[in-house]
Amino acid sequence: MSPIEIGTASVIAIIVMIYLGVYIPIALGVVSFVSIWLMRDNFDLAMNLLKIAVADSAMEYTFATVPLFSFMGLVVSKAGLGTDIYSVMSTGFRRVKGGIGMATVGANAAFAAVTGSSIASASVFSKVAVPEMLAYDYKPRFAVGVVAGSSVLGMIIPPSAMLIIYSFVAEQSVGDMFLAGVVPGLLLALAYIAAIWAMGRFAPSFVGGRPADDYEPMPWREIASKTLPMLLLIFTVIGGIYLGWLTAVEAGAAGSLLGLVIAMLRRSMSWRGLWETLIETGHITAAILFLITAASIYSRMLGLAGLPNELADILAGSSFGFAQIMVFYIVLMLFLGTILDTSSIILIVVPLFLPLIEPMGLSLVWFGIITVIGAEIGLLTPPLGISCFVIKATLNDDRITLKDVFMGALPFAGVMLFVLILLICFPQLSLAILN
Repeated sequence: MSPIEIGTASVIAIIVMIYLGVYIPIALGVVSFVSIWLMRDNFDLAMNLLKIAVADSAMEYTFATVPLFSFMGLVVSKAGLGTDIYSVMSTGFRRVKGGIGMATVGANAAFAAVTGSSIASASVFSKVAVPEMLAYDYKPRFAVGVVAGSSVLGMIIPPSAMLIIYSFVAEQSVGDMFLAGVVPGLLLALAYIAAIWAMGRFAPSFVGGRPADDYEPMPWREIASKTLPMLLLIFTVIGGIYLGWLTAVEAGAAGSLLGLVIAMLRRSMSWRGLWETLIETGHITAAILFLITAASIYSRMLGLAGLPNELADILAGSSFGFAQIMVFYIVLMLFLGTILDTSSIILIVVPLFLPLIEPMGLSLVWFGIITVIGAEIGLLTPPLGISCFVIKATLNDDRITLKDVFMGALPFAGVMLFVLILLICFPQLSLAILN
């Protein structure tokens, strides 16, 4: 078989296995292991490459970012910082048409800067934002759509688990990926707010809502008590990396310690809660390590098959330029987003396209931002829009169907696509902080 045939067959086999319910890293690992074994007819070689992949993944110093940022996000969530920042935001926007929706986006952006999880954001704001919007007669589809759309900010605004996974697959600095995600994440949040304003102005029947007659300004002291802990965490993590005071690993350790101190001062963390948080951190870390190990053996299999060189030769002999490759890449990401989750898309597609992007002199950090945003659109699209399923399960409200969640999220998926195209046309937006 030619390298192209081997690569195509392996990708199809992995997708089929995942679609049949096989755990993602197992599908990646099994297909890669068997492919190496068959290509070289050497079982020992396949075993040795698997051992190397495991050692490379587990012994990387920067891998420590995964448990540290996971622990920080869980502690912050239990400390109730998400609810606090939402109450402050909703007070400020309450009298604006669609204002509670804008507040949800703003609160999600701030919450994303200390959690890095779309699923956590979707779960938290389903509980606090959707009931609030429904109480003010906002349309159910708009309410759940805002939460679904803004929840994806958790995977773009650093610290982000998907940016960490991409950094390992593409061998890029985790700190650089975090800094590169700041401007695109804020740009997407502003685009969401602008879209909500436009909906309220030109499609009021979709938004609904009524003025907040019971509006009472929040005292400055209360605003400070609810926002300062979040701001301190953001400055410690993102500011520490940007100013060069901390590496990504050190920022994760500092943020985890600070988050734990905040939770203890608020008395929101018992010894039992701390133990449960540590166990959950272990589960998340083990799952991501398994994913990275599987991606490592998959990349080695593709290299052994000669697929990167084959793709580079095809590109050199064709008339495909930057625009054609990016159109194909985004369309592929959108398609895969309907059947696979974000991590699967990154692990399968990135090793195939890196050999095409690198010779073109394009920044792999910028390419990572494009990849994560493109894959994140899949969180809002059927049939496998994970954020939409989480929102539906969290609400447990028969008045809101899964179809309502998907239809409400659709305009925000369109906004994501617009921002994605903007970032492709203007790569400097992703690299602004790094330059």
